[in-house]
Amino acid sequence: MTKNIFIASAEPYTGKSVIAFGMINMLLAKTQKVGYFKPIIAQDDQNKKDEHVEAMLDYFSLPVNYEDAFAFTRQEMLHQSEDSGAIINTIISKYKKLEDNYDFTVIEGSDFLGEGMAFEFESNALMAKNLGAPVLIVVSGKNKTASQLFKSAINIYRNFLLRDVQVLGVVANMVNPEEAERIKQALTNQLPAELLIAVIPTETGLQSPTMKEITLALGGEVLFGAELMDNQVDNFVTGAMMLPNFLRHIKDNLLIVTPGDRGDIIIGALQANLSANYPKIAGIVLTAGSLPDEPIIKLIEGLQTIIPIIAVQKGTFETTTTIGGIHSKITIENKKKIAIAIELFEKYVDIKALDDKIITFSYQGITPHMFQYQLVKWAKRDKKHIVLPEGNDERILKAVEKLIAQDIVDITLLGDPVEITGSVKRLGLNLDLNVIKIHDPKKSTQYNDYVETLYELRKAKNVNMEMARDMMTDVSYFGTMMVYKGDADGMVSGAVHTTQHTIRPALQFVKTKPGVSVVSSIFFMCLPERVAIFGDCAVNPNPTAQQLAEIAISSAESSAKFGIEPRIAMLSYSSGTSGEGEDVERVREATAIVKARHPELKIEGPIQYDAAVDPLVGKQKLPGSEVAGRASVLIFPDLNTGNNTYKAVQRETGALAIGPMLQGLNKPINDLSRGCTVDDIFNTVVITAIQCQDI
Repeated sequence: MTKNIFIASAEPYTGKSVIAFGMINMLLAKTQKVGYFKPIIAQDDQNKKDEHVEAMLDYFSLPVNYEDAFAFTRQEMLHQSEDSGAIINTIISKYKKLEDNYDFTVIEGSDFLGEGMAFEFESNALMAKNLGAPVLIVVSGKNKTASQLFKSAINIYRNFLLRDVQVLGVVANMVNPEEAERIKQALTNQLPAELLIAVIPTETGLQSPTMKEITLALGGEVLFGAELMDNQVDNFVTGAMMLPNFLRHIKDNLLIVTPGDRGDIIIGALQANLSANYPKIAGIVLTAGSLPDEPIIKLIEGLQTIIPIIAVQKGTFETTTTIGGIHSKITIENKKKIAIAIELFEKYVDIKALDDKIITFSYQGITPHMFQYQLVKWAKRDKKHIVLPEGNDERILKAVEKLIAQDIVDITLLGDPVEITGSVKRLGLNLDLNVIKIHDPKKSTQYNDYVETLYELRKAKNVNMEMARDMMTDVSYFGTMMVYKGDADGMVSGAVHTTQHTIRPALQFVKTKPGVSVVSSIFFMCLPERVAIFGDCAVNPNPTAQQLAEIAISSAESSAKFGIEPRIAMLSYSSGTSGEGEDVERVREATAIVKARHPELKIEGPIQYDAAVDPLVGKQKLPGSEVAGRASVLIFPDLNTGNNTYKAVQRETGALAIGPMLQGLNKPINDLSRGCTVDDIFNTVVITAIQCQDI
């Protein structure tokens, strides 16, 4: 079951709030712990709260702090539009705090006001995808023909699908009541059968602005009736005619727009409002900065019942144009409108069908941003101690600054404490050296104990005591021994040293897990739309069929551990039974070994890369396969192919490659590339910490 839903549109003023109020009301009938999140709010005045968010939290008494219910104002988002990664990371972080405390969270997309609408749509699609939320699309039927509305709904639906966002349903709102059934039938016929389709007719009670909204839009001054500013305006008329003719135009909840010197219209309107023979009048707007004469003012002041009367500087034409362009909002003061919104939702949306879809919906896949967020969260749940042998490398120190600032792991650096302290000061890092440990292997109190242990472990391999002393001055040996002895949980090295230098000590005395004969590696490839696992791209040059099988099994275990459903593609230059040759047969044999040892795993091989990742090619080459076109774990036949492929994909797509992460060792030891960045080091330490949690 999904824990959220994203209410989205691709145009302004679609009435998403009706759906949001209805959804929360529906969910509160099933669970008390319902959250609300609107990532981007249209807050013009920084000193005032967003009216819609405030109304949502207040009406349902949701235990969500106002500041926690949004991530950015629209202005802040547009200013940071060039750094979409940082925007998404902040939104994920704020949303996850809510998700952890609530059974279900309703997420409402942005409002598409002013410039930047194309960017805003992309942002909404990106937010929904990264929050793992199915989308309920809302389209407006206001001022649209049935054909225009239909095309709009189809286009928006397709645009979300193109961005790999999963859609739960489509709601056409503010539809001409006479066209409602025809539109619903057309949408049902053209959209997939599994989608929820709802059509909500226009409701005057929601479209009509209040006197307060009109006063704010006009910049008016309230002269009388301040206590009745919630009066709803369903119609308005210009009082430029003779009184008898004017009285014929009075309708329910009428607003009268007239110059202040038309005392006859003003008095006539007040009297009509008191008369049982005329409908209620909502208010009066006096235009052009003119006020009634003193006798008229005196008369009004003496009345027991006074309707709202406001004065504006605008002329009559400009005033009526502004009033006609007002888009009424559902605010905290107008409980009546909220009740109408909920009633409309319950009447026109199939609540049982929606509830069933929410219960059965399962989000497919994980995005790179969500994956990185989850990594840090998982690492924090059981804090581990990581040793970094290359303590004086600038990149290492900058990564440690980030790791300590976020309180992800405990750190030991190996190296000269004086040199490391000097580097921290020279780089201007905000790193408290009192919260980390720094060891110089030669001067460490653990040195002699480690030498003795190494000698005992390796004396059968002709290592004498003098050799052990010399080896233990090497930071790779010292760091690995810290892990072996339990003085650290894991080690990350390789920013300066070669892969061989990093993993040789681990192979000598940490050794492989029971039942595992080969140490292998994987990269977490954070592609633009998904996360895939590539193995082995760093360790084994020419694995045998047996070794390939072990690499696949270890990679599947790692995949599942890190929240990615393993669908294994054993890569080769041919797919299925079409190819022949020694290399293909080796992959075919490896696939058979995996199936025999772990029949529960989804695996396909041999299979070409395009057939493994492209749904259309996969369906064509291997129809009916559970893996083809959907592979999440890609096992390369040799190091040459794997290493070149991961680097090509990384460079050509801009993908983030996290790793390599070594598999098969008894304790986590991980290798860095000598060209690694600060972020590479940060991410590798995080995944190492997660590996340590199972030891």
